[in-house]
Amino acid sequence: MNDDPSKRRLGRGLAALIGEMDQPITDIAAKPSVSADRKVAIDLVIRNPKNPRKFFAEEDLQDLASSIRQHGIVQPVVVRPVADGRFEIIAGERRWRAAQLAGLNEVPVIIREVDDRTALELAIVENVQRADLNPVEEALGYEQLIAEHGYTQNDLGEIIGKSRSHVANSLRLLKLPDLVRDMMTSGTLSAGHARALIPTSDPVGLARTIIAKGMSVRDAERIAQNNIRSQSQSAPETKSVQKDPDTIALERSLSDALGLDVIVNHKANGGRLTISYKSLEQLENICRLLERR
Repeated sequence: MNDDPSKRRLGRGLAALIGEMDQPITDIAAKPSVSADRKVAIDLVIRNPKNPRKFFAEEDLQDLASSIRQHGIVQPVVVRPVADGRFEIIAGERRWRAAQLAGLNEVPVIIREVDDRTALELAIVENVQRADLNPVEEALGYEQLIAEHGYTQNDLGEIIGKSRSHVANSLRLLKLPDLVRDMMTSGTLSAGHARALIPTSDPVGLARTIIAKGMSVRDAERIAQNNIRSQSQSAPETKSVQKDPDTIALERSLSDALGLDVIVNHKANGGRLTISYKSLEQLENICRLLERR
């Protein structure tokens, strides 16, 4: 498993840097990595194509643009210098978009000299701390850091100040079909509702039912259990092993706690608990949890 000491320190280091982002430049001018606070022509500022946040509600942007027209931009946009005298956004794309709608020619910026990896880390931390990411954007951001920069789920948990199981459960949402992901992106379906649908045979149909009937997460879990039970009963090879709702609920609870697929086969005289893992890191996490017990 990746045990890079620099990554173990990221949680505190990035949290401190994020905390500086919205402070006046005079408060942190003594640090050499901070450039003077200044305004930059808005057409010289470009979005980061790897920013995990993709969805911006038009109504919210219009409201912010109206506020900017009256009061200006209160918090500077955090950027980094790139080619041709331009600046790429690290944090504050929503403010930049609203400033364009408001007709501003310049935006106040704080400049950070950071590499691609750190820029992505900062963007994810800033958005997660402000709860600006929808569940799909958050999961895709974690997946991107894992795929492109070799982070483990433990690393990410330290960076964002969340548990490893939170990261694992976020990544599990990416197993759902695109239509269900779109429902989460638009906010019509919560992550809690969506997690209940992961093991079902018809997540899209069930998601539409949940939305149409305004179901709670508990209701969503109930209809998901019914779907799984019906699927089990209709499969010839599993007719003799029909799981009761309590066992199904236990499987889901353990899966959410571990962030892994868990199967419980219970019989009168005992049974079998199966935990599926896909990487050495996940196996080591299971071993650590068992050893602590």
